[in-house]
Amino acid sequence: MWKWIQAFASPQNFYRISEKLIPWFLYPFIVLTLVGLYWSLSASPADYQQGDSVRIMYVHVPAAWMSLLIYVVMAIAGAIGLIWQIKLANVVASVSAPIGAAFTFLALVTGAVWGKPMWGTWWVWDARLTSELILLFLYLAYMSLNNAFDNPKTATKASSVLAIVGLVNIPIIYYSVEWWNSLHQGSSVSVTKVSMQIDMFIALMLMSFAFKFLYGALVLMRGRDEVLVREQNSRWVKEIITGGQR
Repeated sequence: MWKWIQAFASPQNFYRISEKLIPWFLYPFIVLTLVGLYWSLSASPADYQQGDSVRIMYVHVPAAWMSLLIYVVMAIAGAIGLIWQIKLANVVASVSAPIGAAFTFLALVTGAVWGKPMWGTWWVWDARLTSELILLFLYLAYMSLNNAFDNPKTATKASSVLAIVGLVNIPIIYYSVEWWNSLHQGSSVSVTKVSMQIDMFIALMLMSFAFKFLYGALVLMRGRDEVLVREQNSRWVKEIITGGQR
């Protein structure tokens, strides 16, 4: 297993294998999204208190989950790159940042749209909302640091350290509704409980898995481009550019 991971971690092998893996992520994303949207908009019932506005949940909650998951992946990949100097780990961290920022922005926007009819306002400085906004700033700061230095190694080290330090915000986001008197509602889904109607849960899980497959596809597609840029002086990249191999 470790040998397979080491082989895949080679930029050249990653470029070759990732092309075959992309459809295995892209097609499930399309299918799950179509089924998930049907279940979210048609099969699942309206909430007895929130009415049809609860359907925003099927985008908002999976996007919020992805914002946390991707940041953890980015930080772990950055740590692996720092400690073991694995090039592909730095690539994964780098390409994950804009994807994570997009999911975080989506979570904030859909949360505002959902909050307007529920709270009567687009935004409140609630603990959950504020810590999620800080997460967006962490993503943006990571991307800025990654482009702030002429030396790529210095940029990678600085951004990776920031990502690792920023991990402290993840449990704050997750437990904020329990630690503080939060306006944001508590979690309806956890490892130990599911406190929602089964059709709602199915719709939520379909969209959640769809977003995960989308993330996988985007990492592979963006990672291929990033590898070519970082390895542009390598012989195998020059052969690809000149049409010697694919």
